[in-house]
Amino acid sequence: MAPIGQVLRKRLDNAPVAPLKIASGCDRRCAFCAIPYFRGSFVSRRPTEIIDEAKWLADNGVTELYLVSENTTSYGKDFGDLKLMEKMLPDLAKIDGIERIRLSYLQPAEVRPSLLQAMVSVDKVLPYFDLSFQHASGDLLRRMRRFGDGEKFLHLITQIRALSPNAGIRSNFIVGFPGESDAEFLELVEFISEASLDAIGVFGYSDEDKTEGETLPNKVAPELIKERVEELSTIVDEVLSQRAESRIGERVRVLIEDEAEQEGRADHQGPDVDGSTFIKSRNRYRVGEYVDAVVSDVNGADLIAQVI
Repeated sequence: MAPIGQVLRKRLDNAPVAPLKIASGCDRRCAFCAIPYFRGSFVSRRPTEIIDEAKWLADNGVTELYLVSENTTSYGKDFGDLKLMEKMLPDLAKIDGIERIRLSYLQPAEVRPSLLQAMVSVDKVLPYFDLSFQHASGDLLRRMRRFGDGEKFLHLITQIRALSPNAGIRSNFIVGFPGESDAEFLELVEFISEASLDAIGVFGYSDEDKTEGETLPNKVAPELIKERVEELSTIVDEVLSQRAESRIGERVRVLIEDEAEQEGRADHQGPDVDGSTFIKSRNRYRVGEYVDAVVSDVNGADLIAQVI
């Protein structure tokens, strides 16, 4: 156990990847989310504190940092500097032992050109975009107290892939928010079919205490929510499989996390939720090793890669 600024932290495992909290709370008031009510307003940690903790993690065997918060694109705004993330990333990349830096939970409406550029150009920062779309219908997103629509989101995806064709892009979507019409659900289906994301989470809406959504009329029947979730999940499985197949022939760098299965993650795959890459080789690689390989096959959203 070691003190990091004012934070006392102890590692519970020896995994080569670790989350690194950069902020707490949220200033948004999305109609479906209770986080602001029980975690309070958005508060950024100071860069020096984050860097000190990152160094401590590196000294304790971590090679991949996963920067986490409720809204990573807002980092630094309470310090009066919305480009503080872009300034901090090069300093994190200089830490001995760190090989990967991954950002989580980006608000699409707050993704600025300078952040995009940093994420595709700063050494060790992965071109991995965890974008919180939630839906594709502009009207429904307004009712959720969110910004954007399918057209704007597709434009952002196009911008990302123009800068980094092999970038990983993931998102979560809520089905059955109060008032979701058949036409709005179809907008979501069409968006997901066109966007060709690398990882997708689908969740059926349910009321949370103290949220605006809890008070809204025109609730979608639970049976219809279940039906729509199942329909969309089937489409998602096909989309993810096709996206994985498009990576056949692509060179990937894989961090081994399971020695028995020779399983790990490529740059575009986040921890726990984005699928895996399975290594095929005569050699056996240990947890924490990085392996260069070429994708040769897929199994659903998972990749199979031959060592170079």
